[in-house]
Amino acid sequence: MTGEAATAAATERALAVPVAGGELVGTEWRASAAGRAVVGLHGITANHRSFHGLAERLDARLVAFDLRGRGRSRALPGPYDLDALALDVATALDALGIADAIVVGHSMGGFVAARLAASRPDLVASLVLVDGGLPLAPVGDPQALLGPAVERLSMTFPSHEAYRAFWQRHPAFTDWSPLAEEYVDYDLASVDGALRPSALPEAVGVAMLALGDADGALVALDAVQAPIRLLTSPLGLLAEPPGLYGGRLDDLLARVPAVQAREVPGTNHYTILLGAGIDAVAETIEQAAHEAAGEGMR
Repeated sequence: MTGEAATAAATERALAVPVAGGELVGTEWRASAAGRAVVGLHGITANHRSFHGLAERLDARLVAFDLRGRGRSRALPGPYDLDALALDVATALDALGIADAIVVGHSMGGFVAARLAASRPDLVASLVLVDGGLPLAPVGDPQALLGPAVERLSMTFPSHEAYRAFWQRHPAFTDWSPLAEEYVDYDLASVDGALRPSALPEAVGVAMLALGDADGALVALDAVQAPIRLLTSPLGLLAEPPGLYGGRLDDLLARVPAVQAREVPGTNHYTILLGAGIDAVAETIEQAAHEAAGEGMR
């Protein structure tokens, strides 16, 4: 799934797939690639362009969507709960004729991916959770954890250059890259006459409550029939130790022993997908694809 073909720029086409209330917007890379498709689901305030770097690493068809209330899917109406987001993805995959895929969920996208796999096992051959999907800190208040990422949603910016400068000062983005710049440029949208981050605060607020629901996350994971791999970062949203799962990971894995987990050194919650961690994510997808192909031959 990775290899020489993945060194060439990944061809892409825009997607706009009908779902309840409008269209789910995204991108499809390497549409003609043979083999199992990969599906990318982004984080709580993010957008689907966070998967562009991964698409360049893989010799595989990859589709990723702006989830309801975010990116170019911002205008879609509620509900915005995790089950509704998973239903949107299922609807889009059905429309695109994609089944039995490797589904990669980053941060909140991991929680959505688990619900997708639990509700529509035909769509998911394997799950790759990237610093998400397992219950977060047991304080019942993810605002304390996600606050800095959420605070920017109330801000406006005079230009794309100003928004880039905002992110370049962010401690998680000390190694600025063209992929990070493209992701940030896409995120800034014209809303009510001002340039704002594209995630809808109402949609993010609903998801934050869901991320604090440890029981809901565990129930979804328990219902998943597909293999589950988890990649974690040792650093958090501000590149600070510990990462989102800190010293809690062993306890969580004891609760969901089917999850195969490993840490990706030298990454934070953002760069595990947008920077230094891309190769590890790609390698994990390749492992999942080989395993799924072997299961299919039995």
